[in-house]
Amino acid sequence: MLATRSFGNLIRAAGATRLKHTLPELPYEYSALEPVISREIMSLHHSKHHATYVNNLNVAEEKLVQAQSKAAETSTLLSLLSAVKFNGGGHVNHSILWCNLSPCKTEPSCTFLKAVTQDFGSLENMKNQLAAASVGVQGSGWGWLGYNKQMKKLQIATCQNQDPLQATTGLIPLFGIDVWEHAYYLQYKNVRADYVKAIFDVANWQDISARYDSAAK
Repeated sequence: MLATRSFGNLIRAAGATRLKHTLPELPYEYSALEPVISREIMSLHHSKHHATYVNNLNVAEEKLVQAQSKAAETSTLLSLLSAVKFNGGGHVNHSILWCNLSPCKTEPSCTFLKAVTQDFGSLENMKNQLAAASVGVQGSGWGWLGYNKQMKKLQIATCQNQDPLQATTGLIPLFGIDVWEHAYYLQYKNVRADYVKAIFDVANWQDISARYDSAAK
């Protein structure tokens, strides 16, 4: 009974937000992050991969609402919820990623830098730990710097596939590093570590700091 009620809540939530999800525009040109990330990668990553997550999320949500209206079997609902989670996570994660990156050099805010120093010793230590965690993801997934609102501290975590950070771990996402091969393989081949190291050169610390300020309120 509890499981059925939970499914019903999720389905009603999907039905209540039937405004279709849309692909967000990038705040810069596809070529703007070169030489760290090539124009070809950015174009494919945004206009193909992210767009596919958006399209599939809309389809999965529509099917979920239809399945509920037909009193579908639990196995059908589970399959559709899995599709919502995967594609919804892909949409959420990439929407954060594009804002986490910038062609312009930015600096962390004083409040964010103070928190980083308190929890990691220095910005460089945090970057090294986040890089190590991201490189160490087995298969496809993400490395994240997140904020633990209960403990009031920054933490590093990883998620498999497109699992969204907050729904998976409870941490509020601040900075994500996509380590799916489509994010780097055309340029960095199988050397994930080089890509992860380079990504910090286009990190939008202004955006990351703003996310921290909002999460820490």
